[in-house]
Order: sequence, then C-alpha cells, then structure tokens
Amino acid sequence: MTQTIPREDEPEQASKDRNFVTALARGLELLRAFGAGEEYLGNADLSSRTGIPRPTVSRLTYTLTQLGYLQRNPDIEKYRLGAGVLALGYRYLANMGIRDIARPHLQRLADATDCNVSLGTADRTSMMYLETCHGSGPLIMRLEVGSRLPMATSAIGRAWLCGISAERRQQVMEELKEIHKGDWTRIKAGIEKSLADYREYGFCLSEGDWQPEVSAVALPLILEGGAEVMAINCGGSSLRLTRDKLVESLGPKLKSVAKNIKNELEPRRLSDL
Repeated sequence: MTQTIPREDEPEQASKDRNFVTALARGLELLRAFGAGEEYLGNADLSSRTGIPRPTVSRLTYTLTQLGYLQRNPDIEKYRLGAGVLALGYRYLANMGIRDIARPHLQRLADATDCNVSLGTADRTSMMYLETCHGSGPLIMRLEVGSRLPMATSAIGRAWLCGISAERRQQVMEELKEIHKGDWTRIKAGIEKSLADYREYGFCLSEGDWQPEVSAVALPLILEGGAEVMAINCGGSSLRLTRDKLVESLGPKLKSVAKNIKNELEPRRLSDL
C-alpha cells in the first residue's frame, strides 16, 4: 500500500517506519504534482497540491532546481520539470525493454482495427501509458506516452487490477475507496463486473465507463510469474465498437498480442540474468 507521508507536525507518525526518508518522499511528491499540459507551478501551487508547508516547499524546490529536476523561471518565480526528470524516465523505459518489443505488436493491431492500442503501468491509483499506437481511423482522443488514466474507471486500469494478487487488489481498492468516496458503490460495481468479464473472457470490457464516447477491451500483462504486472488496451469510438465486436473480435486479438509480447520478452529477460 502507498506509504503515507508524515506532516511536520506529526513526528510520532514519522517514527513508525525508521527506514522511510520523509524528506526524499516530499521531494518526489513535488515532482508528481505537475500534471499533463501544465508547464509552470509556483511554491504556493505546490504546497496546496501536496499539503507540504510552503517553507518546506521552498527548500525542496531550491534543492531540486540545483540538481536539475526543476527549472526556475525568475520572471514569474515559478518552476517547471527539468531535464533530470526526463533522463530518469528514459532510463526507466530503456531498462525495461518491453517498450521496444511491444511497439510493433501494438501498431499492427492498431492498423488492423483502426483503434488506439496502448501499454500501461500503474502509478499509485492511476495508469500511465508507456507506449501507445494509433490506427488510421477517426480518433476520439489522441493520448500519448506519459498520459494518465484513472485506474478505477478505465479499461486498462481495471485490467491491471485483474492481474495483481487478491491481497494487493484489496489494498488498492481501499485506496480507491478513499479517493472516490460518495461514488464508490457505482465504481466498485464496475470493477467487480470487470473481474467477472476477465474470468469469463480473459479480458475486460468498457462500454463508455471511462468516457461515454469510448469503448475498449483490456487485459493484464502478467510477467515473471506475477512479479511485474502491466496492462494493454484497445479502444475507440463507442459508436462503432459494439459489444459483439469487443467480445468476438477485439478481445481475442488483444489476447493474441499479449501472448506474442510475453513470448518475445520473457526469453530475453532470462538471458539477461
């Protein structure tokens, strides 16, 4: 479960886990606060989003700027992500290997179906695209690498939940419950339906659950015996992706793509050990 970051006025909470470095966690929280399409944030913005006191934020932004993880614009006294964050991201993707292997398989399916086909991984209670490929047909929305989707309502998020252990799923569900609160009964029912679909078909269905105009299928990509779980999806306009097409065409094709990716990736990872 996600570690709660202690506030400065809660020393007894900080002492519960002696190995947890609160200062480091707070610095990473600031980097996470930058959303897609947001270029600049000030110390007040960062403090409001993270709950970290503004004096602490000022020290952290100074340090992160010195290390190259933030860039400061002196004219507006605000910050944007620096090249250091980009370098870490690219190193992560390069070390995984799966992105290069998955891309041609995803693109072939995107071309054959005129859909968006993507590979994603969990980041707390969101899903983040590591690779995405587009067909030539009309697109409802063009999401790129780094795009984030809600775990609880998107097909790819629910597929990831299907792939993890029951114990871990329960932990994540508790976190999702806290986030969605008043809407949790409806959202939980959608997740349970996805679990049932996965047991029946081997993939999850989403018929306008995340966005009314988008339908999709998705399934978990379970690697190394469950040590690593990602997910892939295939989606497009709900006007043309009927339930029959999702179940009889897209779902089976996506299962084949997942199998091909695993068959190509796992021998390569074993050879690297």
